[in-house]
Amino acid sequence: MDKDCILFTTLAMNQTLFFAKLGTSLQKHGYEIAYVSFHEKSLQYLEHEGFMAFNAFNPKANYIEQINLETYSWVSLNLTLSHEREAFEVSNSTKLITKLKSYLAVIEEAFDVLLSRYNRVSLIQELGGFLSIVSAHYAARRRSLDSYFLEPSFFKGRFIIQKNSLMASQITEESQEPLLPEVSKYLKDVESQQSIVIPSKDRNHYRKPIYKLTDSRNWQRLIQKSIDRYVLGHQEEFSYIGGHVGRHLRMWLNAQRLATDYQQIPDNFPFVYYPFHVPADVALTLRSPEYLDQYALIDYLARSIPNHCQLVIKEHPALVGGIHYKRLRGLLNKYDNLVLLNPGINNYEILKCSAAVVTVNSKSGAEALLLGKPVIVLGNAFYTESDLVIKPTQLSDLPILLAKAVSEPPLLDSDKIKRYFQSVWSASYSGEIYSLDSKNIMDIVTALMSEIKLL
Repeated sequence: MDKDCILFTTLAMNQTLFFAKLGTSLQKHGYEIAYVSFHEKSLQYLEHEGFMAFNAFNPKANYIEQINLETYSWVSLNLTLSHEREAFEVSNSTKLITKLKSYLAVIEEAFDVLLSRYNRVSLIQELGGFLSIVSAHYAARRRSLDSYFLEPSFFKGRFIIQKNSLMASQITEESQEPLLPEVSKYLKDVESQQSIVIPSKDRNHYRKPIYKLTDSRNWQRLIQKSIDRYVLGHQEEFSYIGGHVGRHLRMWLNAQRLATDYQQIPDNFPFVYYPFHVPADVALTLRSPEYLDQYALIDYLARSIPNHCQLVIKEHPALVGGIHYKRLRGLLNKYDNLVLLNPGINNYEILKCSAAVVTVNSKSGAEALLLGKPVIVLGNAFYTESDLVIKPTQLSDLPILLAKAVSEPPLLDSDKIKRYFQSVWSASYSGEIYSLDSKNIMDIVTALMSEIKLL
């Protein structure tokens, strides 16, 4: 009972290999390690490696019977289910609640077992909104156990550890220390190279739909997943194989249908830029659920911008074609001040030419801030409470704020912006999620231990 235990959840093999590396290293520092696996092939791997692992698909009946959803701290059960509903396109609420209870039963059993053996249990997960992840988080918080989320930082090669909340960490103050050389160099490189910040783990998503469909590795993964699921009978969280293939085919078709609508950056009118967020991403489904319907927001923005302006929108580079074609087509038909940009245009070129940027919580908002542009942020982002951005107190204020941002843009002090981003840097740690490089693993383990020991 004098040892501490760290419990990881894992949803896929690449995540399992990464968390297993972390677990092995943490064991050397005196921690006990356990896993809840939402991927049965990973379960076999973890058990073969000698780790304690719980099968998320094997709940005990007595634990299921004891689950009372009213004892968990979610604000709304429907909001908790919404990520899964959107991401997997599941409309059956009863099915989702049954799945949630099943997962909670396994998590509660895991906590009972671990707390009977160890002094303290801490939960570590990659940030996400799936029922696997949120069930573990809320089960931990119900017992007042600490729940840590790992997510990529604004800075490539760095990550954030968010404690006991699914919301974004708020960074409000500018650093008063001299600008670190590495921060100064990074900011200069980002601006000069005009490169968007893409975590290594997401790099393969930032491609045209046709490249994803013709990638031999994707076909190999599809075949392997199909064998695991339908031949070997392995269960996993991401088991909606047909839906996944169907979505990528729709993305390719949508990109073809929109090809004639794609335009270049306007040079005859000032414009307000709204970059599409990833549909059904946790940034919208759980962090800013009131803006999940981006088409309704674009409709309002087209009616709110100054009369002499245009509203420019661009699909998220990770999901080109991942839009609702009919709704977007309807907006383009309805508003002659709405411009859909070619998704291949460099994001920094658009930001530099824009009069103002409106975002829910996208990293594009932070990139626009780097360029000194007026940024109106609507949702839960790490920069929401910074006085460098404009935050409406209510959505009805948007027309006035947009008019002022375009006609009287705030003069942002570049040194103040740099000091703010140094604070962003200082709030993160060196490390790349999913990288198995030994130094990277050591960096992440060191960061985790520093956070967990702050008790």
